[in-house]
Amino acid sequence: MAGMANWALAMELGSRIDAIHARANRATTRELAADLDAVRTLAAANGVAPALPVLHALEAALARGERGATIADALTLLGEAVRCGRDDPQASALYAAACAVRRCG
Repeated sequence: MAGMANWALAMELGSRIDAIHARANRATTRELAADLDAVRTLAAANGVAPALPVLHALEAALARGERGATIADALTLLGEAVRCGRDDPQASALYAAACAVRRCG
């Protein structure tokens, strides 16, 4: 997928992530998990591999009952992952490490 398609995909994923971020404090854990699953499906189907470890970390944080700053930080990191423009294993490892350092996963 090249150029304009990548841009459109990043915009779509970014819009979904922004919407999740905007309602993260009001939504139930189940609602957030469903929204994140939709992002995961779109990202996985389109080869946005760096987003996957961040999504995994977000889901783990939600399962532990985390909310607030932890979720907000992870959503910011997720937005960065979908816009990074890379799909290689090193990029995925980098974002997985970032989750560990930021303690969102």
